[in-house]
This record gives sequence, C-alpha cells and structure tokens, in this order.
Amino acid sequence: MKVKPLKVIKYLIPILFLALLGIFLAKWSDVKKVDLVSNKSQEFEKAVVTEVITDNLQEDGSRVGNQEVKVKFLSGKRKGKVVEAVSTNGSLYGATCYKGLKVVTLTNQSGEVTVTSVYSLNREPFIYGFIGLFFLLLCIVGGKNGLKAVIGLVITFILVLLYLFPAIYRGMSPVNAAVITVILTTIITIFVLTGYTRKSLAAILGTISGVIISGIAAWLFGKISDISGYNVSNIDNLVSVANCTNIKIGDLLFAGILISSLGAVMDVGLSVASTITEIHDVNPELNTGELFKRGMNVGKDMMGTMANTLILAFAGGSLSELLLDYAYNLPYLQIVNSYTIGIELMRGVAGSIGIILTVPLVSLFASVLMKIKFKFIDSPVVSEDTV
Repeated sequence: MKVKPLKVIKYLIPILFLALLGIFLAKWSDVKKVDLVSNKSQEFEKAVVTEVITDNLQEDGSRVGNQEVKVKFLSGKRKGKVVEAVSTNGSLYGATCYKGLKVVTLTNQSGEVTVTSVYSLNREPFIYGFIGLFFLLLCIVGGKNGLKAVIGLVITFILVLLYLFPAIYRGMSPVNAAVITVILTTIITIFVLTGYTRKSLAAILGTISGVIISGIAAWLFGKISDISGYNVSNIDNLVSVANCTNIKIGDLLFAGILISSLGAVMDVGLSVASTITEIHDVNPELNTGELFKRGMNVGKDMMGTMANTLILAFAGGSLSELLLDYAYNLPYLQIVNSYTIGIELMRGVAGSIGIILTVPLVSLFASVLMKIKFKFIDSPVVSEDTV
C-alpha cells in the first residue's frame, strides 16, 4: 500500500500549525506585569497540622474566634519546620483544623517578626482529582471522541490563558482578542474532533458567525441601554488595575459574552452540520434546498433547549445577587432598571440570538458544501498501488 503525498500534507499542516502556535504563545505570554500589590513579604506554602493547641469549638457545636495550632511546612524554604499558626473562623479564610489536616499557610514577615496563619484547606488535590475524574469519564464514555474532546478542552484553556489574557493586558481591544480566540478555538477544536471534512468547515463557519452575531447583539443592546464594562460589580478594582496597565475595561463585558457563548454555539453548529452530513451520506440525491430544510428541522428542536441552557447558566452564575434582590423585595422599576438585571439579560439573550441564527447559517453552509467537491477533502489518503 502506497501512501499518497496528500496524506502527508494532511498530517503535516496541523503539526506545523500547532508548533508555530506554541512558539508564538510562549513568546506572547511572556508579559512583564506591573506590581499592583506588594507581596514580597508574603509566602504561601503547603503545610500539615501537627497539633491543635487551642480550639474554638463551643458547647453548642458552633465555632467562635480563632484556633491556635502547630503546622509543619511541606514546601518552601521552611520545609520540615514546625511553627505555631492561627486559623481564623471565617467563611473566606481559615479552616477548621485538626491533627493531620493539610492546609495552605500564609506567612508574613516584617523585619525580625514572622507571623504564620492558616489561609485555607489545601484544595489542590481535590481540584485536580475532580478535573481528572471528568476527563476519565469523558474518555471512558466517549472513547476516541472523548479523548479528542479532552484535547480540545486543553487547547481552549491554553488559548485563553496564554493568548486572550496577555492580549488584553497588552492593550489589545478585548473584543478583538476574544474574536481571535474564538476563531482559533473553533478551528482547532472542530478539526481535532472531526478532521478535514465538509462537516468541519460548515461547523466552523457557522460557529464563528454565530458567536460574532452574539457579540454584535450584545454591543447593540449595550449601546441603546447605556451598559458597558464600567457597570459591572467589581468595577472599582478593574479601574485601579486599568489605571496602571493598558487594559481597556469598557469592552471586557462584550468580550466575555463572546467567550461564554462559544461552547453552546459550537455545540449547535457541529450537531446541525453532522446531521446534514449523515442525511447526505444516506441519500446523496437530495438537493441543497432539501438538505437545508432537514438541517433546519433538527436545529429548531435544538435551539430551544440550548437557549434555555445558556440563559439558566448565566442566571445560575448570578443567583446570589438575584436572590438578594428577591429577599429585599425591591420595587419592580428598581430591579428592571438595575445594571445587574440588564447585564444578565444581555448575556443570556445575546448568546441565545447567536444560537438561533447559527442554525440557519450552518444549515446553509453544510447543504451547499455537501454539493461541492473538494480535492483536498475527497481524495483518498492512500493508494492501493503496490510500491
């Protein structure tokens, strides 16, 4: 069996692309950050509780005040050393300590004075274990496709961490940076999942179009309702950071909508493209209009549930704030005109608009592409000719 040059090209292109992308990301992410907070006198280290000196457990079972404990450092320059530490009774910091508990400590040093406190439970093993369980189940249930999905997720995380964040920090428009991230993520993820096919091309074109439509819809709503990135809850901290860096915080809100809507839009786009591909393979005689109609029928069944999923996801993320509004029994006019409601509505509806319009776009792209012959896609990768 003789391997055709086309097969070599098909494998060489993605390998070369990923190699060049990796080199670029390594250099792009090398950003010199402004020292916004002086933490030279602070050290976070792993430790284990060796003794509880003074407990804060009350007779009624509640905990009041602090615990005094002894901890043994498991990392850092003090590794192996045992010191006394304080664990505060708080919801955000500290931990309910007992002998053998692994924690993260915060050591503050001022001159000759060193104070160590328990910052939190050491959650690192649980976080990585939970992620590992997710990846394992994805591979077991999904098999080869599950493994491809894991690769796609890892690449997405790398692009967000090593391209999107540095791009915004360097002063690039957050929307432009998000669009580039969406394009790269969509192309790489879908090609990893489905390879070089008409289905991939249709899904990529439809997904990118749908996400950009979501961003445009959010931007238009923001313009007419006077909502921008300056109206988010943590704006004070963002302004402080922006004053010392090149970050453009006004467009961060819209960039976030582009990124958050990508997953749902990609799901719909790939599903519709796969459906039209399967229908065409079963009945190649169907014309473009008939394929488009069948793709729309499937997409109509999906768009309702996916839009509902997206809106519920945004609502769930702001559940605490929404519940506070409900508990305070605020007047209707105050609630409906608040920035919180406006922003969550913009996120959910803009993403849903992207999903809705992705269905006809992908149906159109896929139905047209099914009737076009591409030499690069249609040519066999191997020849039966004897070497």
